Amino acid sequence: MDLNELLAQFGTGSRETVYLSVSPGVGLELIDVDVQSRTVKNYGFRPLEYNESLRQIDSMDAFKAALSELFEELNVNPKCNVVLNLPLVIFGSKELPLLLADDAITEALTSEVEQSYVFRRYEPMLSWSDSSITQSGDVRKLFYTAVQKNIVDDITAVLEEFGAKLVSVQISLTSLLKALTFSGLTVEQMKDNVTWNLMIIRPNGYSICSMVGKNIVEYYEEPLAINSFEGDEIYSAISSSAQITLMSYPANYLYIVSETDLVSAELLAGRIPVAGKIGYFENNDFKKQNAVPVSLEVLEEASHKISLEAIGLASNVKLPSQFEFLEGTDGLAEDPNEPVHVVLGSTEFNISPNGAKNVALLFSAVILIPALILALLIPLTVKEKQKQLDEISSKLTTVESEVKKLQNDQNSGSFDANNEIKRILTDNRIKLLSYSALGESVPKKLWLTYFCAKDDGKIDVKGQSANVEDIYAFFRNMKDSLINTQLRIHKLEMVSKNVDDAVSDIDDSGAYSFEITNMQDADINPVKDSEKSENSGESTNNDKPAQNNAEQNNSPANLPVADE
Repeated sequence: MDLNELLAQFGTGSRETVYLSVSPGVGLELIDVDVQSRTVKNYGFRPLEYNESLRQIDSMDAFKAALSELFEELNVNPKCNVVLNLPLVIFGSKELPLLLADDAITEALTSEVEQSYVFRRYEPMLSWSDSSITQSGDVRKLFYTAVQKNIVDDITAVLEEFGAKLVSVQISLTSLLKALTFSGLTVEQMKDNVTWNLMIIRPNGYSICSMVGKNIVEYYEEPLAINSFEGDEIYSAISSSAQITLMSYPANYLYIVSETDLVSAELLAGRIPVAGKIGYFENNDFKKQNAVPVSLEVLEEASHKISLEAIGLASNVKLPSQFEFLEGTDGLAEDPNEPVHVVLGSTEFNISPNGAKNVALLFSAVILIPALILALLIPLTVKEKQKQLDEISSKLTTVESEVKKLQNDQNSGSFDANNEIKRILTDNRIKLLSYSALGESVPKKLWLTYFCAKDDGKIDVKGQSANVEDIYAFFRNMKDSLINTQLRIHKLEMVSKNVDDAVSDIDDSGAYSFEITNMQDADINPVKDSEKSENSGESTNNDKPAQNNAEQNNSPANLPVADE
């Protein structure tokens, strides 16, 4: 990555170049052309009124609004350089003494231009070029053109509001010739020493540019009120007028470009009787195909509007006669000392080129140092991760071995997963039924102090009650809820020391303690009072004892055991 690319990554470096064309038949065009593939990469347009009589944009506010919409639509950074194409205002030729200095030539041509009605009101901005045809004698032939200085100043001011810079102003005639060369529409005509005439039809008349290859020889413009004609009358009027003019410029080819929707170049080509071959291009709504291929990113409706002037403006074609209105520029030149505009997120500021280079070098160091550290750490990290991967692979191998063993046991019949699942579900169901029955069967004056339910369906319940009737009621409810559990009252004891105390304690606490179970005597492990409080609410060997808040205030007295 070179320095310019690095600067571009951070919003610095050279500005983007944007190509704008003011085209009377279309409006304001913004175009991006891929010169290598000769295709239009991106394009947009907005209608813009143009005064053909005064040859200027009707409203600068409309120009500003159209430009803002195009920047947003095509995602163009307004902080850019702009190359502008303007419609031709005046074009002519003049022979002056060969030894005349450039300042004197400019003064003489300015006087010539000011004879035009347009520049009697507005100051001209002049550009001129020597004829590329071999000249002899003491005179030189010059071609000149001019645009209104106030229009260029107004456009410059609008662009500066966006942060853009106008770097070049070109005219539609040269932009059109560049497009014809770039697109290959006039390959035969633009060969060396081939004479041909370019006829351009505009809303206010037509012009004929006599050419030899790519060199301009003569230029003639004929005003004609095209809007005043109806139907085919316009073709007869143009044909009659142009026939006489074309006789003064004999050539091997005639190429017609129509830039008005009122005239079809194809129909006009069939009406003009000239010697030689006639070609044409519809630079209007009669257009049947584009001059160059268009990217799929450009909408079909928009691609139909692309003018030849916009294409030629964005091409890299060089013509023998070049016209540039901005002094000291060639369309792409930039001031090497101009501050670079930097965009970092929402922050924007200007920095000198040297400062930008220093910032770029600093960023390079910031990026390269961590990259170097990573280059040293990555091998160590990879080694550690490889070790972890080996450990995981070893564990995975062990697990796969165990899974395979279980599968072999199941296949051999020593382990049946279905039976094991069924057994677990059955045991859990018995426990759930036990808890449910326990909750539904407890009378009002009966307290449970111990509960145990085992996986094999064995149940052991201990508690206290104020009377024997509640104990038997609780026992019967448990048997009715847990069918086939073989429950029995294993123990029934009086808690009070004597009968009088028992009678007095009936309302305060339980007078009888009991134990209901379906376990055998050998399976019942007596639990001491101190162990009851420690084991309350815990589960041993998957057992889940439950205990209520009953208080034991008296020592139990042994009574006969009642079994049912």
